Amino acid sequence: NMQNAEEWFRSRFTVLSESAAKNTDAVRAAKDEVSESRRLLKAKTLEIEATRGMNEALEKQLQELEEKQSADISALQDTINKLENELRTTKSEMARYLKEYQDLLNVKMALDIEIAAYRKLLEGEETRLSFTSVGSITSGYTQTAPTF
Repeated sequence: NMQNAEEWFRSRFTVLSESAAKNTDAVRAAKDEVSESRRLLKAKTLEIEATRGMNEALEKQLQELEEKQSADISALQDTINKLENELRTTKSEMARYLKEYQDLLNVKMALDIEIAAYRKLLEGEETRLSFTSVGSITSGYTQTAPTF
């Protein structure tokens, strides 16, 4: 009976030893798998952090570009407004100068007409005087003949 018990104990010990070895291998495999998972998790965490850092840098760059673009647009709009004001002022001055020119041209035309009228009067007076001077020669006045 003792021998049976010893055999049973040995067989049970062998089964339990094999089972323990299998479990040890399974535990080792599980530990290796956990270790590999931790390594992958750490690598992915680092990758995520790097991507977040890059994303933050790109968002900051985008914000700076948008602010610069907004400032550029504002400056260009100011320039456009200034040029439009200058254009309005120039058009207004041009209209004023054109009116002054028209007024001066009208005055010149009136003066030309007046000068022509005075010239006719003078020529008429010279003609009258030259006929009178011909009659006055006998009275002692000498006058040159008009040149035509």
